[in-house]
Amino acid sequence: MNIAEAARKSGLTPKAIRFYEAQGLLHPSRAANGYRSFGTSDVHTLRFLKRARDLGFSVEDCRALLALYHESDRSSAEVKALAETRVAEIDRRLAELSSIRNALAKLASSCSGDHRPQCPILEDLAGDSDLDDDRGRRRSGRRNAAA
Repeated sequence: MNIAEAARKSGLTPKAIRFYEAQGLLHPSRAANGYRSFGTSDVHTLRFLKRARDLGFSVEDCRALLALYHESDRSSAEVKALAETRVAEIDRRLAELSSIRNALAKLASSCSGDHRPQCPILEDLAGDSDLDDDRGRRRSGRRNAAA
């Protein structure tokens, strides 16, 4: 089958298929005219790669997973270790995103969102949020022209 049909059957784009081939993860045969020719096993590999990438595995992780998949005397402990590493990375990213979300929500709630130019969000982005005037109020973030 040609690349378009392999793409349709695998759920990937032809560009993604060419990328995986360039990365050495896929080795389709070539027809006499030089075009790629994909077999059922190639489509199976492409589906494997799509699912692994959908789960967030890197290209290098996919390389390791494919090697383990094709190794008959593999240890499932190796596969589990890759998955657990990925889970830990996702947990770290979720904690990071939660922290970012909470900080942004706090900033949004501190902004009155009215017609006035003062905006705690912009002050924070400019690094001025920790500056208070003599009366304990937040400054607008504008710099005095004489300063």
